Amino acid sequence: MSGDSAGQIGGTQRLLAALLAMAMFVLVVDTSLMNVSISAVVRDLETTVSAVQAAIALEALVSAAFILIGGKVGDLIGRKRAYALGLIGYAVGASAMAFAQSLIAIVIFWAVLGGIGASLLLPAMQSLIHGNFEGAAQKKVYALVGAAAAIAAAVGPLLGGFITTYLSWRIGFVLEVVVIAIVLSGMGIVRDVSYTGPRGVDLVGAVLSVLGMGGIVLGILVWQEGGEAVGALLSVGAIALAGLAYWLVRRKRAGKSTLLDPDLFRSKIFRLGISGQMLQQIALGGTMIALPIYLQMVLEYNAMQAGLSIAPLSLSMFAVAVLTGRYAGNRPATNIIRWGFVLLTVGILVLVPIVPRAEFGWGLIIPLIIAGSGLGLLVSQLNNYTLAPIEEERISEAAGVNSAAGSFGLSFGLAFAGAIMLATLSITFTSMAESSTVLPQAQQQQVAQVLEDDAEIMSNTQLDQLLVDQPPQIRDEVVRINTEARPFALQVALLVPLLAGLVGLITSFRMRRIPEVVPKPS
Repeated sequence: MSGDSAGQIGGTQRLLAALLAMAMFVLVVDTSLMNVSISAVVRDLETTVSAVQAAIALEALVSAAFILIGGKVGDLIGRKRAYALGLIGYAVGASAMAFAQSLIAIVIFWAVLGGIGASLLLPAMQSLIHGNFEGAAQKKVYALVGAAAAIAAAVGPLLGGFITTYLSWRIGFVLEVVVIAIVLSGMGIVRDVSYTGPRGVDLVGAVLSVLGMGGIVLGILVWQEGGEAVGALLSVGAIALAGLAYWLVRRKRAGKSTLLDPDLFRSKIFRLGISGQMLQQIALGGTMIALPIYLQMVLEYNAMQAGLSIAPLSLSMFAVAVLTGRYAGNRPATNIIRWGFVLLTVGILVLVPIVPRAEFGWGLIIPLIIAGSGLGLLVSQLNNYTLAPIEEERISEAAGVNSAAGSFGLSFGLAFAGAIMLATLSITFTSMAESSTVLPQAQQQQVAQVLEDDAEIMSNTQLDQLLVDQPPQIRDEVVRINTEARPFALQVALLVPLLAGLVGLITSFRMRRIPEVVPKPS
């Protein structure tokens, strides 16, 4: 391994760092493309906004549910091989998306297969960074990969908007396959990281991890879709997670192999780090599901306009992540993380009251730049902070948990913000229709039901066309209800990332009380 104490990286390792960053780029840009293209996907596949939202959250859910297993698979078959298989799984899913003719194809190939690919790829990638780089060079590569995520967040809305508006949303997935092929072509320079721990398989722990994380997010998705048994699914998830914790401790005491070593959580830095990772991703997921819907369904923007409007968030995230990785030096990561959560919280707090009043997307620019700067600080520091105290033989497990926290947070943010938004819409539609002095009493319940079922996928222009046969006063009243209800619902949805930012800020103050682990010089 090369790289001096100043963090200089040699030629081959520079190429490896770039390929690892490209792999992370694909992971992030994938969801970003889907978010900004929601209206085009809905129209092309003749489905609903909530169904596409559910598919987006399901992809993150599958990744979160299987990521601990993915980390263990990497231990058993080799981190390099798991990394390659994850990339191939993602490429197959993206290839299928180019030809999808129904939502079922998206769910099977993009959400499920892509999610499983991510569950192999993420922990393997972090293990390979930890094993191929040392000291300050390792810290720089973690920052570079974080910056790649920020680049993807920046490029995704713009690229997705341009491609969707002027070509087809399918082209974006073809480009993903091209990037993955380039990354796979460089596998020869990746040094595998050997695993010296126990090689047994903990099937019970694997099942409990899937039921735990999967049950909670699936329960929220079912709630979002208006399904039944929400409480049962959430209970199964919570019980399974508690059971997993008990099972791991019991197996560890008995000297048997475990899905992951529970002693990892003895490190306060690790516990706080994965908490910060999860909260940052909840905030990102909640923001990135609410804003595209607001721009496309309320302001009636096309995908390109929506992408340009979201650009201040993603571009500031990218710029700050790159600058922080380059110039942070020996500044304590905890200070940078704290300021990240401060800026994220302030940005979302300013955004909430602006949403009902903004008549154009660029009216959101200031809070988006503030929030994006906070996210940039966080993505540049959290991975390295979290994994710094972990020994080499446990890094795959730790990376799996770290990735699981991020994937779970993203899927939770997407699902919960979406569910809260749709639940608020439903309640508001019913209340406003029933209190209307214009709608005849006989039509109030009917209008409320129609709005609940259909208006979530319609702009006011589309709704007006749907009601063309109704009397003008009825049509105007229904459009008014729709106009007033949706901004309020989006404000409520933004409370999810706001709360995540506040809790993250509290967590960052707890981080400051614990001495950091400084990367060893190489």
